[in-house]
Amino acid sequence: MTLTARTARTAPRRTRSATSPLRTLTALAVTVVFITPVYLVLVNTFKPGTDIFAHPGALPSHPTLANIRNVAGRPDNLFWSGLVNSVQVTALSVIAATLLSALLAHYLVRTTTRSARVLTLLVLAGLMIPNTVTLEPVTEVLGRANLMGSVLGLVLANIAANMPFGVLLFMGFVRNIPMELEEAAALDGSGPLRTFWSIVFPLMRPAAASVLIFTAVGVWNDFVTPLIVLGPANGGTVTVGMYREISEHVSDYGAVFAFMVLATIPILILFLFFQRYFVKGLLGGATKG
Repeated sequence: MTLTARTARTAPRRTRSATSPLRTLTALAVTVVFITPVYLVLVNTFKPGTDIFAHPGALPSHPTLANIRNVAGRPDNLFWSGLVNSVQVTALSVIAATLLSALLAHYLVRTTTRSARVLTLLVLAGLMIPNTVTLEPVTEVLGRANLMGSVLGLVLANIAANMPFGVLLFMGFVRNIPMELEEAAALDGSGPLRTFWSIVFPLMRPAAASVLIFTAVGVWNDFVTPLIVLGPANGGTVTVGMYREISEHVSDYGAVFAFMVLATIPILILFLFFQRYFVKGLLGGATKG
């Protein structure tokens, strides 16, 4: 009996010790898969074109900043004009989508009518529809409103595409905020909007940071929507500029890699700035149903 109990106690330890190397190898394999494209972009940014073709995966033997200077100093300002447009579109889209999502989520959680429940289903149904599917009707609406080819039209399209996710994330946070806080503010004479901005919204900062990062990354990396909405005659974002950098007869791949690195820096800085709220925002709404 003692031998059986001892065997039962030691069996799980053997299982854990056997699976530990497997987990480590799996984690390393996944890390390599995700880090390899980033590594290739970084090392080839600082190589001459001949070294890129000869040894694409090797470290640069003679590092150079010529590729970055070529991209930043183009006569047509392809990168800088796209950067200005991307910053403008991303900032407006993120701020508007975050604030409107927070307001709508608060209304849907605090309202118990049937119309509010139907509206919740309609808003969240937007998560199941890819943006490319809705692009044609969106352009039709923008065309009827004379907003095609304008930054405002692109911003409105981005807001509509990103609000369902923002509403879903904010709703989980609003459910965790005690109703007594809002009732106490109402007894003190605070109106609904003032209560929301002064009490409710500050408590949703982690969720706001998560919505901000996801929306910013999606808008910044979007290619099809700005290409169609803005059109070739009204400039483009950095992703559209990257597409124009890669022509049919392109041979300067160093400039292409440099364009990728420069286009990634702003959104990387944004993520690093809000990273402490990021995981908290994703998990904070899951503590209560």
